[in-house]
Amino acid sequence: MLPTEHRLRRREDFATAVRRGRRAGRPLLVVHLRSGSTDPHVPGESAPPTRAGFVVSKAVGGAVVRNKVKRRLRHLMRDRVAQLPPGSLVVVRALPGAGDADHAQLARDLDAALQRLLGGGAR
Repeated sequence: MLPTEHRLRRREDFATAVRRGRRAGRPLLVVHLRSGSTDPHVPGESAPPTRAGFVVSKAVGGAVVRNKVKRRLRHLMRDRVAQLPPGSLVVVRALPGAGDADHAQLARDLDAALQRLLGGGAR
């Protein structure tokens, strides 16, 4: 489970990540990343934690399927949140195919999207 301090909850934070962040799409999901904006060299200013939120619409499936996809994505992000810059906002939007995908397929798409957003992947 993703710890509470790493969860994105406010509508404004979701909007900031989607509108002002970078986007990487994969067949099962789209990841929006807004990098942290705090300067670590300013004295007295600590970097806020990276926060992640998830959007799983009814197009993915019924309530049981949507909740299963959200649980899987939260679990996957728990292990990957340390790779992201401090203060970043991440929104993971599941696409309709995510409901039929297994854990490994979601992990593969999430890793590929994050790698591209962090500058390690080809366009």
